[in-house]
Amino acid sequence: MSKSIARTALPLILASTVLAGCAGGVQKSDWPVCAAVGALVGGAAGATQSGNVAGMAALGIGTTAGAYCWVHGKGNEQVARMEPAPAPAPAPAPAPAPAPLPKQEVITARDLHFAFDSAEVSPQDRAQLDGIAGRLRGEAASTRLSITGHTDSKGTDAYNQRLSERRAKSVSNYLVQAGVPAASIVSVKGMGERQPIATNETAEGRATNRRVEIQIDRE
Repeated sequence: MSKSIARTALPLILASTVLAGCAGGVQKSDWPVCAAVGALVGGAAGATQSGNVAGMAALGIGTTAGAYCWVHGKGNEQVARMEPAPAPAPAPAPAPAPAPLPKQEVITARDLHFAFDSAEVSPQDRAQLDGIAGRLRGEAASTRLSITGHTDSKGTDAYNQRLSERRAKSVSNYLVQAGVPAASIVSVKGMGERQPIATNETAEGRATNRRVEIQIDRE
């Protein structure tokens, strides 16, 4: 009787040992080994009990132990996870389009230092006119330029008319020499003293009235 009990209990004890070992910390990489060991243990126990029901049960338990190890074995290995690729940086916002140029614009060359009864551009006026020429060189070929000379009220009307025309012509020639296309200059004229923009009663006012205006007409 005691031998029969021992034969029945032995496979159960072996299977329980294998199950406990598998559940207690086997790495995932060891699962196949655990399963194989469980099957072998069960098979060995079954072999010692061949010919009776306990042997068959031991074989089944061993196989079950191996399967349990395979399914329930604990694993501490790090499983590589695919991290999503970072989103690309947003494209920079396009630079704002430049404001359209006005259809008509007037550039004024003020207080030009013409000598008395002279229309020659003085050295101290060249920097101002060079700056104007730089702007006009960047204009489109279809731009039209009108150059008009003005004087203060000193002298006669006839004298100031001729002087304003000569000074307008002098500025036109200087701009062409500085690279402004001559074909873009459609008008060169003088208005004498007839269109003051300040009083002629003061030196400051008269200096303001002595000017050459360059009107830009854009298509």
